Amino acid sequence: MDAFVMLQELLEQEQFELIFPERSISGQPDIRLVYLMNDAVESFLVFHNARMTGEYRPDYEGEISASVSFEDMEYILVVHQGDSVVTIFFEDLLTDVHLYNYGEIGHFWMKDYEYLRQLEYRLAIMRDKYDYLGGEYCTPEERKLAMLVDFPPLNYCCYPAVPEQYIVPRVEPWVPTEEAIAVMEKLAAEADDKGLLKILKNYRKHPKPYIAKKIAAMLHRNAHAKVVDLLDEKLRKTVSGYKKRSFGEEMDVRCQQLMHKVEERRQQLQKEGKDSVILREEPFEIAKDSIGYQIHLMIWEKGILNRKVKIESYSLEKNKE
Repeated sequence: MDAFVMLQELLEQEQFELIFPERSISGQPDIRLVYLMNDAVESFLVFHNARMTGEYRPDYEGEISASVSFEDMEYILVVHQGDSVVTIFFEDLLTDVHLYNYGEIGHFWMKDYEYLRQLEYRLAIMRDKYDYLGGEYCTPEERKLAMLVDFPPLNYCCYPAVPEQYIVPRVEPWVPTEEAIAVMEKLAAEADDKGLLKILKNYRKHPKPYIAKKIAAMLHRNAHAKVVDLLDEKLRKTVSGYKKRSFGEEMDVRCQQLMHKVEERRQQLQKEGKDSVILREEPFEIAKDSIGYQIHLMIWEKGILNRKVKIESYSLEKNKE
């Protein structure tokens, strides 16, 4: 995507969050404007060789207006934040994109069927990366799996990973796309889940909410566990080539020590015949935020009909929460 098109998109959405300063090779400051930030990607528009006048209000949450012009061999961005005006003079507008491995990321904001909610969350940020940055920033498998955001039995319609106030609604969320059903059919066929394949065929002909809810219920049953596990495996594998975040040598050592402790706990559970999965919750690497580093242990528990998990959480501040 063209950087100026991306800038216009942000300004139309009244998004204007700056990060200061990064020095370029020439020694002049490069000011960054946050574009897309989630566990999968940290991306910015970079005002190259920039200088700024006026007062930037980082905590401002009201309406903004902005204009871009080109004078005397440089670009000029003028942004009104209420009564405040900030002006950025810059030579060029660049993009800066950092991709991360989010296959082992977990946020446990919502209870019950957490293993499905984590999938919903990862698929959602995968799709955001695809929609906002384009397919060139995704693996071929990511481009396919991202279509499942339009599959109501697995998206926020049935398994929201975040509270309702944080959900960005999609147009006609209860209507599945052909691409989404096709991806799910391939997963069901690979897992040899004939029951799920049968209802997916019916769902294609009659995409009604009650059928979507029935499929959603099937996804948390023991009988259909293989399909869910296959999807999780494919997602983890396709993003495993992306880098992990680093927070500086001292912080990285502390994170590794905590991970070692949680791994010992996982091995102990394994000796007791209990399977578990380690998931991380971490702050951004470049755009610092208030989220602390945590590790979650998602422990599978036996259920007669449904799959169940118990969550143990560990932080750097406390040995165990």
